[in-house]
Amino acid sequence: MTGGRGRSVPPRELARDPENWPEATFVDHPQARVVQAVAQALTRQMTIQGLGLRRVATLSGVNRQAVANLLAGSSWPDVATLSRLEDGLGVGLYPGTNDPGSMHC
Repeated sequence: MTGGRGRSVPPRELARDPENWPEATFVDHPQARVVQAVAQALTRQMTIQGLGLRRVATLSGVNRQAVANLLAGSSWPDVATLSRLEDGLGVGLYPGTNDPGSMHC
């Protein structure tokens, strides 16, 4: 599921109830659950920091549409996108992290 044809289906469409993204239920598909957790963390941080899509895009250098797609569960974010978002917001978004991953390298 991490590459190739498996990424042709958006993560939200792998949920049992895709219309409830990002709170949808997954029976399987651990990678889609990771994207869901990232989308939830990003939503939380945007609320906490009072940021809209454009500001997140400016802070992170990630295209506004890419941010919107991640939040909607319609794309599989790559490592560079996730790292830029974490650095731009100053927080970890990957499940189980508090700080941007780049701080640990």
